[in-house]
Amino acid sequence: MNGYAPIDTLRIGLVGSGFIANFHLQALVAVRHVAVTGVFSPTTAHREALAAKANALELGPCRPFASLEAMLISGDVDAVWIGVPNFARLDTMREIHRLVRSGWTKLIGVACEKPLGRTLSEAREMLRLATDAALLHGYLENQVFSSAVQRGKDIVWRRAVPICGRPYLARAAEEHSGPHMPWFWQAQRQGGGVLSDMTCHSVEVGRFLLSRPGAPRSDLKLVSASATVGNLKWTRPEYVTRLKNMMGADVDYARRPAEDFARGALTFRTGEGHEVMVEATNSWAYVGAGLRILIELLGPEYSMEFSSLNTGLKVFLSRDVAGGQGQDLVEKQNAEQGLMPVVENEPDIYGYVGEDRHMVEAFRHRRQPLETFEDGVAVAEMLMALYRSAETGRVVDLPDTELETYVPPVARA
Repeated sequence: MNGYAPIDTLRIGLVGSGFIANFHLQALVAVRHVAVTGVFSPTTAHREALAAKANALELGPCRPFASLEAMLISGDVDAVWIGVPNFARLDTMREIHRLVRSGWTKLIGVACEKPLGRTLSEAREMLRLATDAALLHGYLENQVFSSAVQRGKDIVWRRAVPICGRPYLARAAEEHSGPHMPWFWQAQRQGGGVLSDMTCHSVEVGRFLLSRPGAPRSDLKLVSASATVGNLKWTRPEYVTRLKNMMGADVDYARRPAEDFARGALTFRTGEGHEVMVEATNSWAYVGAGLRILIELLGPEYSMEFSSLNTGLKVFLSRDVAGGQGQDLVEKQNAEQGLMPVVENEPDIYGYVGEDRHMVEAFRHRRQPLETFEDGVAVAEMLMALYRSAETGRVVDLPDTELETYVPPVARA
């Protein structure tokens, strides 16, 4: 249809070798027509370990590269997945743009983890660079591609909406006991606190569920944002000390905290002139079995609900079963004893399998994915509007030109 034959096997290069890169490896095992052929990370031991894991999973042949340039000019990769920390994403995209525009690499696509940028201006620059380099671009928002979300949306819009009308409220929450790496806790490097880190998931999955299947993003027009943020747990003296012990002296929530709780409401207007809303609640202050994702969709005569911890499999371990800390039952696991839910296939339930499968197929057929950098820009606009509402204590009406250069208070130098 676009003049290109499908690529038999899409060769992916991973940029970054941390937690999220390992999640993608687990997901890609379930994806056809793909190979992970390269890894770049500035830490030698990390990139070598990830490449070895890719080969052990029979996703290769994969080799580590000492620089992003070396990986891209090797001729071994067709597309890259950007999984470096937030503060390094724009520089990574600039290097990709330079190498593509110079003709040193024949890269066809780039996919980037959430959020696309720490600010709206960073996100817009990511999109500009990808567009200027004529690259296909995918925004890696995994919750949109969760099988539960995809299936639930299909049923609601196919069976209920034609009879009763479109849904009007999406609620989404994601909570756990705190990030696993120091930079997540540092607002200048991450872009904020939990609102930046986790509300980006909730607002986008909510918008996706409210949007008519196959409709452009303009199907819903953002008209207002309202938010509240708080420091509920990690600024308490005992937890300030605990956080320093876990993450190092540079993470000092007595001096430089970022919000560990956020609640936001976004109002959209449909093409028919009706108002619909996304309500998001996120925290780093939830202590339970582990990572908890709650998603609801409400309409005139129907509702949909998903909870990541309502699993069919549970394990009970008595107090006599002692062991070290782990995350083998659920991400951000908070206990090693008692009655615990087991998330049997986290990459699938959280949406990474569906996300990677979709991105691979889109790039193989040389078409833009369902979620692109344009969606990442729209998410950044929603987040900045929520931060500005929390800072000013008022509802922010959209469009708002001040968001173009806005930086959340906690992330300012």
